[in-house]
Amino acid sequence: MSLYQKIFEIGVKIFAKSTLFKWGYNLSPMYRRTTARITKVSKDLLLIKIRLPLSYKNKNYVNSIFGGSMFSAVDPIPMVQLINLLDKNYVVWDKSAEVRFKIPAREDLYAQFSFSEEEVEQIKKRIKTENEIEISKVTALTNKTGDKIFCEITKVIYVADKDFYKRKRGKK
Repeated sequence: MSLYQKIFEIGVKIFAKSTLFKWGYNLSPMYRRTTARITKVSKDLLLIKIRLPLSYKNKNYVNSIFGGSMFSAVDPIPMVQLINLLDKNYVVWDKSAEVRFKIPAREDLYAQFSFSEEEVEQIKKRIKTENEIEISKVTALTNKTGDKIFCEITKVIYVADKDFYKRKRGKK
């Protein structure tokens, strides 16, 4: 169990999961360095929103947001969100990512990460029959109104039944 997981496990005894998710990310050194901030987390954790402001900390040589900042602002959220939507009977890992830059970002960027209740239930049903699956989640980094897409990031996430995963890896 990681330090972040231990803090989260203790923290949920005091704070709502959504509050802890938001402030845990916004205060953690690894996420602060992305310059993005989580602006909203729904109580059920099905929706998370972020803002990535254009600043001197993330501008590149041509005065647009550095691509690494865009990716790192998005990278950890879908996996950790799904871990928290499922229970401890599942293993969740990032498998791969694809970044597609559309236009230079010379303004603040926004993104949202969502799972539906039906999607979470479908994942659980598939795991019961398949033991392990991969799902893809696409996140668009947009302007505030959402009508202009600057970057799309596709994350492939591996999800498995924890017991199956342990057997597969030869662990008891």
